[in-house]
Amino acid sequence: MNNKILKLADVIETTGKCRSSVYQQISEGTFPKQINLGPRAVGWLESEIQSWLDSRIQERDEGVK
Repeated sequence: MNNKILKLADVIETTGKCRSSVYQQISEGTFPKQINLGPRAVGWLESEIQSWLDSRIQERDEGVK
């Protein structure tokens, strides 16, 4: 399986969220958790971020019915 790792700047660009919102939603359990890559480096699986975005779109579309 090919899992691309996104850095925080990529997650912010992809989702339109700010850094504090990303970490706040992680703590609330409503956003994918980061993966520790090293002592001072984290990343997110692109597939998990895309799934999160897809679920937001689905929620929007279900609410429009």
